[in-house]
Amino acid sequence: MTDAATLDARFRALAHPARRELVRLCAQREHGTGELAQRTQLRQATTSQHLRVLRDAQLLTVRSEGNRRLYRTHTDHLRGVRDLLDELWGAKLLALKHAAEARALSATEEGS
Repeated sequence: MTDAATLDARFRALAHPARRELVRLCAQREHGTGELAQRTQLRQATTSQHLRVLRDAQLLTVRSEGNRRLYRTHTDHLRGVRDLLDELWGAKLLALKHAAEARALSATEEGS
């Protein structure tokens, strides 16, 4: 289970569209900073700042290969984010289901 502070940091990290794109790209395969900057059309310094936020939130892993730093999405750490969203979405779907069933029952009773 992910603690609230960690989950909050991950949601804050994912709040920026460029960081979501970086996570998406790094989920496909490892990328270096320069390649990510090019793919997202961001300056390298800006890309590095976004990568630091994502690393601090433990959403990316990094490994060194020579003088390059290669980034990859830490999919296990996205699980807590997804679990919370699934929980919230599941509650909304259940409420919608109950409302639809109540409406159908009401319509059936009116038609009888």
